[in-house]
Formats: sequence, C-alpha cells, structure tokens
Amino acid sequence: MQRRHLLGATAAAATTLALPAFAQAWPARPIKLVVPFPPGSSPDIIGRLVAEPLAAALGQPVVVDNKPGAGGNLGTGMVAKAEPDGYTLLFTIQGPLVTAPLLSKALPYDPARELAPVTLVATSPNLLVIDPKLGADTLADFVRIAKAQRGALNYGSVGNGSAAHLAMELFKSRAGIDLVHVPYQGFPQVVNAILAGQVQAGFMVPGIAMGQVRAGKLRGLAVSTLGRSSVLPEFATLAEQGYPGFEAISWQAVLAPAKTPAAIVERVSRELVRIVRSDDVRAKMLAQYFSAAGTAPAALANLMTSERERWARVIAAAGVKPE
Repeated sequence: MQRRHLLGATAAAATTLALPAFAQAWPARPIKLVVPFPPGSSPDIIGRLVAEPLAAALGQPVVVDNKPGAGGNLGTGMVAKAEPDGYTLLFTIQGPLVTAPLLSKALPYDPARELAPVTLVATSPNLLVIDPKLGADTLADFVRIAKAQRGALNYGSVGNGSAAHLAMELFKSRAGIDLVHVPYQGFPQVVNAILAGQVQAGFMVPGIAMGQVRAGKLRGLAVSTLGRSSVLPEFATLAEQGYPGFEAISWQAVLAPAKTPAAIVERVSRELVRIVRSDDVRAKMLAQYFSAAGTAPAALANLMTSERERWARVIAAAGVKPE
C-alpha cells in the first residue's frame, strides 16, 4: 500500500514538473475577461454568468472588461494582440471570429492565427422581431410589406459580419426583399432603435428581445433553427414558414491570445466545461434562452473552421460586400 501511494505521489510530482514553471505559478493575479460588446448585451450577460464560478475555481478574480466597438472587432483585436500570459481572455460571439474576416477589408487581427480556442460556452436561436407598428402579424405579412416598400425599411444588427447581420442577409436573399442594414454596438441598442422607429426589424438573441415581445412592444415572427428550438418552442421556424433549410444560430465562446501556454488553455477549458455543464449554470443560461455547451479547444477550432466555410458560401450567394 505504501509503495502504491509513493508511486502515485511520484507520478503527480512528475506531472507537475512537466508543466512549464510559468504555468505552475498561474494564476498569481486577477484575470481580465474581455467582452467586446457593451454592458447588458448577451455576451456580457453570459460572460458574467461564468466569470464568478471561474474565479472561484482558479482562486483569482476574473474581471469582465467591456470593450465594445466595430461589431466586436475592437475588443477582439485587443485580445489578439495581448500578451499570451493567461491573464487576458476573450468572451465573444461568432461574428468577430468567423464572419468578420470574410467581410472586413482591413481587419486588424487574424482569429485563426492570433487566437487560441478555449471552449464553446453556449448556443442560442436567433429570433426575427419587428416593430408591431408595421402591421405585420405573420412572417408572410412582413415579406409582403417589405416588397411593397422595397428599400424603405431598415434592420438593425450588432455589426457587419455578425450572426444577426448575415441571418437577415440570408433571409433577404431567400425572400426577395430589400432592407437597409444599420449596425449598432449591441442588441440593447438594436431593441431601442426598433422601439424608437429608427429600424423596423432585426434578428437577435431572444434573451434581449423576449421581455419586449411579451410586453407587446416587439413582435416575434420566427426562429432561425432548423427545427423547433427547445428554448423558444412557441415560435415556428423560418423553415416551417416557407424557407426550407434556413439555419442561423448564435454561439458564444472563450478564447485566449495565440501562444498562451497550452497548460493554461487546457486548465481554463476544463474548468469552464465543468462550470457550464453544472445544473446551476445550465438553469441560469436557459433563463436567458441559451443552451449550455462546453467543449474541448479542438472542438471549438473545428466549429470555427466549418462555420467560416459555411458562411463564406452564404455571403457569396447573398452578394454581401466587404466593408
């Protein structure tokens, strides 16, 4: 028995010694979690939801740092250029990672080369909402009105290349309508713009929109999942309403600057997977209309590659131009 304990202790010590000295000491100070969107946005809400238990797991504060601008590209670029020491992490949606490189002429970072995937945290359907004052009760009504007022209606998104932007561009192409794109810093600003009559429609994550939908100030028309969404089962899909195969979900993930020590990336990934799969966090995410994920870094890397390829085809088919 003593020999077995000795062997176990020796193996544990060998594992520790195998880690770089830097990784063994980490974390020794607070960690910054950059959210490239404003307070109150969906990545801010979900980012703060996981920051507290992550801080408890790591034994150091995890400070959420909102850096909005350029559809999330500003804060994402800051993390891409940050020191790869494990003290700066990124919590973002897919736009700055997947579609911004396809649609930005002068993107100041390369997500495939300058960011290290950590884990996929959560997924959500996109809900197509409109201003009730348009007088459209159904998706078919909205399309009819948009065709009658071709080019006169606006829609909001959280930036060029965001899921909300491309979902609407895909829908415009499929429905044969023409709407003018107006980008904002975050979904709360899009909601306010619809309420103020500045834009008339938008795809958005339901956690931001459903309060206004239930209050009758916004009208939900359809979700962007292939089948009925488990978080919004009351809404029919676009596929059900005449647009077969339509899919455009939102997802949120954590990444680190490239060249962050692998031991640190693996530690953060392992802790986050445990956190997002816990019953408590799952329930809190569901209350925000998100489904908890939790994946290995390689799985997130594969998702980013496959999504980039899929949206490149959509962009080409829809004729969306780089800005």
